[in-house]
Amino acid sequence: VQLQASGGGVVQAGDSLRLSCAASGPNWSESYAMGWFRQAPGKEREFVSAISWSGRRIYYSDSVKGRFTISRDNAKNTVDLQMNSLNTEDTAVYYCVAGVIGGSYYSNIDDYDFWGQGTLVTVSS
Repeated sequence: VQLQASGGGVVQAGDSLRLSCAASGPNWSESYAMGWFRQAPGKEREFVSAISWSGRRIYYSDSVKGRFTISRDNAKNTVDLQMNSLNTEDTAVYYCVAGVIGGSYYSNIDDYDFWGQGTLVTVSS
């Protein structure tokens, strides 16, 4: 399974940005949950958002809730992250992830088997 993320860039505080991630590979299954983690300079990788295979379960970290929106298109094997009202604390490398989530806890980094290469988002003040 390969995850290819795109859409990162440099924006100003208050701006919006949309990240996209496309999954491919012979072992890809739409039953995988998909999501995003991020890692800011000097900080540990942290959960941002996740969506179940059906799209019926969606989770956000408290820091992005109300500003970010995750969505997926199983026909295209893609997951998007619409990021609004960006602030400097959102500056990070954003990683697309996928994995099988057996329960209702989607923010555990260890549950995601597949990771994209990361895309850098820089928010300037």
